[in-house]
Amino acid sequence: MANIDARIKAITADLKSRHPGQDEFMQAVEEVLYSLKPLFEQSQEDYLGSFSVIAEPERVVKFRVQYPVFGENGKVDLKTTTGYRVQFNSALGPYKGGLRFHPTVSESIVKFLGFEQIFKNALTNLPIGGGKGGCVFDPKGKSESEVRMLCENFMKGLYRHIGSNLDVPAGDIGVGGREIGYLYGEYVRLRGQPDQGVLTGKSVDFGGSLLRPEATGYGLVYITLQALKHFSHFRYLSKEKSSEVSENLLKNLRVLISGSGNVAQFAAEKVLELGGIVCSLSDSSGTLTSDNGFTREQLKKVSHVKNNLRERLKVLENESGLKYHAGKAVWNLSIKCDVALPCATQNEIRLEGAKKLVENGCWCLSEGANMPTTNDAVDFLKTKVDIYIPAKAANAGGVATSALEMAQNSARMFWTAEEVDQKLKGIMNNIFDTAYGVAQEYGRPWDLQFGANAAGFLKVYKAYKHMGYLKF
Repeated sequence: MANIDARIKAITADLKSRHPGQDEFMQAVEEVLYSLKPLFEQSQEDYLGSFSVIAEPERVVKFRVQYPVFGENGKVDLKTTTGYRVQFNSALGPYKGGLRFHPTVSESIVKFLGFEQIFKNALTNLPIGGGKGGCVFDPKGKSESEVRMLCENFMKGLYRHIGSNLDVPAGDIGVGGREIGYLYGEYVRLRGQPDQGVLTGKSVDFGGSLLRPEATGYGLVYITLQALKHFSHFRYLSKEKSSEVSENLLKNLRVLISGSGNVAQFAAEKVLELGGIVCSLSDSSGTLTSDNGFTREQLKKVSHVKNNLRERLKVLENESGLKYHAGKAVWNLSIKCDVALPCATQNEIRLEGAKKLVENGCWCLSEGANMPTTNDAVDFLKTKVDIYIPAKAANAGGVATSALEMAQNSARMFWTAEEVDQKLKGIMNNIFDTAYGVAQEYGRPWDLQFGANAAGFLKVYKAYKHMGYLKF
């Protein structure tokens, strides 16, 4: 055991020396590495020896992106930023992962997202590797022309490095259907021919899949539902309450949701459909709460504000039955809940927020955003809540449906919403069953973080081993 501890510390130190100042990336690496300690200790095979290989990106592409910003009186400023595409791991298939346009984007952020994507994609059991990309840009407040020209110039730097059998980007924060359309249009102009399989998240008018916008939010609820149905290793919830949960599932459970983008909106829609009580939604300016739960009409208004008006939730502060908390995150408020679905951004739940959740009755947390919980908060929650489903399992519905879009493009087919939804449910149920099964196999049935990380890691490890990447 002492040898395992020493080797883990040495691997961490080596990666830090090669990726200096990249805190988010190292946080993601350490979360996986330390959670896998039981695997390393119980196995005859030297899994730990391969970790440094898997944790090193196969390729990091950086390129200049220039775009105009239109000011008053017709003044135009030319801005320059850096575009990134981290092609992290292709053991299981072409690189697959989104593009993020946001002020916080950095090489560290893109690497952490790409690293998470490896194991998330492996858990789907679909033939896709892990990658991620983006640039520093805030679409909020920008004109259509400014967004379009940013997308076109970003694609000018990216198009040589992607392809339907090489690397297939999709959307992420700041990159929705509008941006994907502009990116694909420029790709076709540069290549001189269409290739619908090169990007996912497209409009259904030109090769997109039904339910792709809904997929991450729906998938988050589907895997949570599967956990409520089949999880039987409750440590804190009373026997009476746990029996009631397995029978009624989400019905009448109080659910806190952060964020108000696609993931949050469609998670909320599905929770309402299944009888749950949605108590919150948020954005970077504040939080909307409802003691009695959002109605379907109120949820439609949120969708209109975010998707059509592209405004902040503050515009709904006078809506009857809703209360707006300016500058407050969901997790800084004391709201009674059973289930928490963080769907905003990385590191939104810190230790103090985790403690407030537990104090207010939370016993189930499923992550809709990528790495929304700090490592110390995760460690705390795993000793206080019964069900903790990490992002790489819980939010895999989006990339899974992107892979279904790729399949439809390759086969020149178009599936109905019912067909896609059925496949999505099957994938999310299988992810839970796989993670829970591995956790039980290693004597940690309550530990879905370990189960998800170990299942994803082992799939990539075995592929690398068969391909000879781990032999010298």
